[in-house]
Amino acid sequence: MTPSADPSAPATRHGRRLKLLAVTACPTGIAHTYMAAEKLTQAAEALGHDIKVETQGSIGAENELTDNDVSRADGIIVAADKDVDLSRFVGKRLLVVGVAEGIHHPERLIERVMAAPVHEGDGGGMGADGGGVGSRGGPGVLGPGLGAGRGTVYKALMNGVSYMIPFVVVGGLLIAVSLALGGHPRPDGGLVIPDGTFWKHVNDIGVIGFTLMVPILSGYIAYAIGDRPALVPGMIGGWIANTGALYDSKSGAGFIGAIVTGFLAGYLVLWIKRIRVPRFVRPIMPIIVIPVVATSVLGLFFIYVLGRPIAWVFEHLTGWLDGLTGASAALLGVLLGLMIAFDMGGPVNKTAFLFGAGLVSKNPEIMGMCAAAIPVPPLGQGLATLLRRGMFSEQERETGLAALFMGFFGITEGAIPFAAARPARVIPANMLGGAVAGAIAGLASVGDSVPHGGPIVAVLGAVSGVAMFFVAIGVGMVATALTTVTLMAVGRGERAGSAEGGSGAGAVAVPVARTGGAGVAAPGAADVLSGYLTARTVRLDLAAVRKEAAIRELAEVLAGTGQVRDVDALVTAALAREELGTTGLGEEIAIPHAKTDAVTAPVVGFARSAEGIEWGALDGSKARLIFMIAVPEALAGDEHLRILALLARKLLDPGFRERLLEAEGEGAVLGVLAEVR
Repeated sequence: MTPSADPSAPATRHGRRLKLLAVTACPTGIAHTYMAAEKLTQAAEALGHDIKVETQGSIGAENELTDNDVSRADGIIVAADKDVDLSRFVGKRLLVVGVAEGIHHPERLIERVMAAPVHEGDGGGMGADGGGVGSRGGPGVLGPGLGAGRGTVYKALMNGVSYMIPFVVVGGLLIAVSLALGGHPRPDGGLVIPDGTFWKHVNDIGVIGFTLMVPILSGYIAYAIGDRPALVPGMIGGWIANTGALYDSKSGAGFIGAIVTGFLAGYLVLWIKRIRVPRFVRPIMPIIVIPVVATSVLGLFFIYVLGRPIAWVFEHLTGWLDGLTGASAALLGVLLGLMIAFDMGGPVNKTAFLFGAGLVSKNPEIMGMCAAAIPVPPLGQGLATLLRRGMFSEQERETGLAALFMGFFGITEGAIPFAAARPARVIPANMLGGAVAGAIAGLASVGDSVPHGGPIVAVLGAVSGVAMFFVAIGVGMVATALTTVTLMAVGRGERAGSAEGGSGAGAVAVPVARTGGAGVAAPGAADVLSGYLTARTVRLDLAAVRKEAAIRELAEVLAGTGQVRDVDALVTAALAREELGTTGLGEEIAIPHAKTDAVTAPVVGFARSAEGIEWGALDGSKARLIFMIAVPEALAGDEHLRILALLARKLLDPGFRERLLEAEGEGAVLGVLAEVR
């Protein structure tokens, strides 16, 4: 590199003009991605350096870095909250941080990049903030450089759940279909599938799906944290947790144990990655050393340290239950129902089930209580997705239908995807429904002569007191569904309310019902944001003082266009996007985004708040300029994302924000927004 030829260029700490590269990316790939890019560019210009920034947004990579760019670069900054391929930066000084750092401290990053370590490839280098580099070349999802906070933990959990769901659905449906079409009634009730038959083989395949479900959950939680080297220890750890025979337990630790092993494996791999090793060892670290060491340590730790206490607890729990057989039938039903619904196939569930199954011949009423509680979690969660569809993603709604089917056949595991995603809300709801079903079955002396549960055992004649059996299941199912949607709604309300009380001035918030707002606006006010924002969707004095109320008020403004079919669903979609991370971006900017079929066409609203609304912005400022963008899922294409990116960039201009705040009347506001190009 040569010194700057411009004598007026600001002096730099290195005495020369640096050539820097950067990559910015956020999980949703819209607002923060482009804001960080803009801030880094402005800071580099102010410090007298050259910089090229690649943005990895929802519309794909833009301004991509070439091999020639990399070869000439003095240093590279990656400001990202998702995986970015770092393999192309081997041999260069590399600083890996979260995207928020790029927005709020760009000058500091530029100063620090020249002290960052040289990236040495897979398993070798780390950013200055400690963001681990996995074998995919991306920063460790939960590494300190990306902030190992509650949001990233949630993303790791969701990664495991998303990979687990197909195994739940395939395994559960194959088991249910094989029982329904290939099962033969036994003299004492229930179903048996003859060995060697076609349906027995279908059932066996379904059992394999269920068997793999738990290690898949554990493995992909670990993968999200520690990258590819964590996949093997995570999966094997999940298998061990689910195989009680390895640590002298009659039932494994189930999906709760899988969550524990997933996080243990991920963080163990991150720790091993930070150990300095000789250069000649580094190439084999991610493919041999890390997986072998992490798998051995985690597996033995679970078998000798965690597993044996689990076995002891559940053996004594079974003995305690045995002592309750003479107690009140309703109380015993409540207890068994709570246990059945708690971990849905895990050790607590199996302890209760094995207790009931062991007494089938002596006391079928105890198995009747278990049989009534067994289908309640999947039936209740499936019903919840039907009652409040807007609260659930499309994938969850599809899973809900499968859960209803599995619940009919007594497959409690059908509720696991919901419990893994929202344990604090779903597990209590499941337990309430299970307790209600167990209590009713106990009071009515419902009997079940086979060790199985769900409506299917009544249909096939294994239940005495069939009418009350269905009443117990129905009441429990409704209790679970209503409790689930209530807790979800209350949880969202608390998050919105807890944002009150912030301080600061003039922030911009853009609640978007999952969008991307598109196309370049024409100069005329009538064509603002491709015509999606009109005088009808502008409110100059917002009455709301809280985020949730502001989103609802703007949703009602949008409803005036006739393009909103369900205001509640639109509000729910916008708030669901807020759960992924605040859309109050600070610097008078915030751009929440979502997409929802609650609207029939793209529509954008704008409002101003005189006092400002706390939006959870990182700089503590309140939102005074609020955009709300709603786009149908089918129409949320690249152009919509592009206009949102343009809006984010324009709002970085203090003069533009000031004009927007001072504009008098809808026409003047639209005239200012027409500058977005």
